[in-house]
Amino acid sequence: MLLMAMFVVACRSSAPVAVVTPAPPAGPAWQEQLAQQNADAAIYQNTSAEIHRLYEQCYELASIRLKENMGVADKRPPAVITDIDETVLDNSPFQITSAAKGRPYTPDTWHEWALMGSAKALPGSLEFMRSAHQEGCEIFYISNRSTSEKNATIKNLYELGFPNADEAHVMCMEGTSDKTDRRGLVAKEHHVVLVLGDQLRDFDERFKDRTTEYGRNVVLAMQDTLERYFIMLPNPMYGTWLDAVAGKMDSLKVEKKAAFFKANSY
Repeated sequence: MLLMAMFVVACRSSAPVAVVTPAPPAGPAWQEQLAQQNADAAIYQNTSAEIHRLYEQCYELASIRLKENMGVADKRPPAVITDIDETVLDNSPFQITSAAKGRPYTPDTWHEWALMGSAKALPGSLEFMRSAHQEGCEIFYISNRSTSEKNATIKNLYELGFPNADEAHVMCMEGTSDKTDRRGLVAKEHHVVLVLGDQLRDFDERFKDRTTEYGRNVVLAMQDTLERYFIMLPNPMYGTWLDAVAGKMDSLKVEKKAAFFKANSY
């Protein structure tokens, strides 16, 4: 019995000790934090009368610039180049859903939304594009949506009534987000009378560099050209302007934003 007792004790003493996993820290995960940080911008873009009026105002200016630039003699047929997202199509429902579910942007969740083809036209966009088309302009939609989303995008634009919503005029991203070559293909055969977008890079890739004054120096250097040939649409939800502060790696964005606030607060 004594030997048996010693054997049982020995067996018990050699049993593995349970490892207690510490509870996760209180508060939302960084993914949820990042999604919630975008909530006010998404609400503004989705709901506000202010954003509605801003889009109308931008397209009113676009009509003025179009008329002025159509008066310039050029043997090539006229064309308008436009971005798609947050320029003619409203993707704020995607951003609202991301905030509601506490998830940041991912290619998969975006792809799911794009394939739905249910984005609505932004205020003034459809009327302007139809008017420009009636004036003799071809409309080219240069977007950084993927080629796998092209058919759904064409369908979305076509069903809303946008002119030139077809394979030849919807130019999606193929390998690079730089739109310079695609704009060049259009300009090779057409007189580009106006460019529209929600990012300055929709007009010129030089605006990718935000190392000096967050890119405002380039805006000043190109002010005359921008004033005449580019219509800037509002988008407070995402873009190169935000990457300049928070970077492109999602897991570090919350930390980088906090550092920005600390450095720039009074």
